[in-house]
Amino acid sequence: MTTQSGTTEVRGEPSRAEARDGFDEITILWISEGMSCDGDTVSLTAAGQPSIEDVVLGLIPGLPKVNLVNKVLSPSLGGEDFLAPYRAAARGELEPFILVIEGSIPNQNIIEGDGYWTSFGNDPETGQPQTLNDWIDQLAPKAWAVVAAGTCATFGGIHAMAGNPTGCMGLADYLGWDFKARSGLPVVNVPGCPIQPENFMETLIWVLQHAAGAAPPPPLDHMLRPQWLFGKTVHEGCDRAAYYEQGDFGKDYNSPKCQVKVGCWGPVVNCNVPKRGWMAGIGGCPNVGGICIGCTMPSFPDAFMPFMDEPPGGTLSAMVIRPYGAVIRRLRGLTNDMVNHEPKWRHNKRKLTSGYDPHWRA
Repeated sequence: MTTQSGTTEVRGEPSRAEARDGFDEITILWISEGMSCDGDTVSLTAAGQPSIEDVVLGLIPGLPKVNLVNKVLSPSLGGEDFLAPYRAAARGELEPFILVIEGSIPNQNIIEGDGYWTSFGNDPETGQPQTLNDWIDQLAPKAWAVVAAGTCATFGGIHAMAGNPTGCMGLADYLGWDFKARSGLPVVNVPGCPIQPENFMETLIWVLQHAAGAAPPPPLDHMLRPQWLFGKTVHEGCDRAAYYEQGDFGKDYNSPKCQVKVGCWGPVVNCNVPKRGWMAGIGGCPNVGGICIGCTMPSFPDAFMPFMDEPPGGTLSAMVIRPYGAVIRRLRGLTNDMVNHEPKWRHNKRKLTSGYDPHWRA
């Protein structure tokens, strides 16, 4: 895929013809040395359906044995001991493996002279810091699958906003939107700032089942996001959506009503957090009083700034929907009043008035 148009394109459509023998064991090499805060790794630890512990301990039927290498979750003391599997993979001595990148990818080509934006260990030959870009160049072509965790890794995120000095970008921008891992999968993008833990684990499980030969490739949309997770908008799953439909908008952040007028972009943002919650089904930005600022979107943050200002379409949509909403709200109020009364035959008098006739025959 070479374009990033707004049309929906499902990548990796399931097909029984793609069934094959799978792997019994696979390694996940997780690098969070992109321009990042490590928030995606921290979020991952909150997953419960399933948890990362369930995956690593082999408690999920049908998955290959998983060896996870992640600096936050690793028992290693660090240094070359921690880097050993990465170096083995770069030499082609560790197969198969899934490469997970966390954090946006800086542009090393804009640096004049010495210097680097971010590194991961030291180059064993020169002793100099080994850049993230160098690791991606070595590992991505050898990886069975490549996964971008979080909005920074998927689309560049905060670090890639206008005026940034690093030339940051997402992983697919760096590798190319036509990149294919050894499995034939493109980069699998799981955006979120940070990732919603169950969203990421659900995607990882699908990729692992595909690696085991037990599932087809995961279907991805035109921005390489899991289509089943990011195919709907925040608005479609929001607790406050009915207020929008009725043209009933909150004027401040204490209101329980629709927050479009105070800066929420939910009607146009692809994200399932209001339905899924943030942890154990609890939360979800608009559900708990927070506006949606579009953090799962490719154009974040630039297209959604300044945050907390009314979106450009908010005034127009309010003008269109308010007259309709006022009528609907009134009619619903009348119906609500009607169904808020019990039927007249529910009483404690001596005569049955429910309409029951003991002598009736068909």
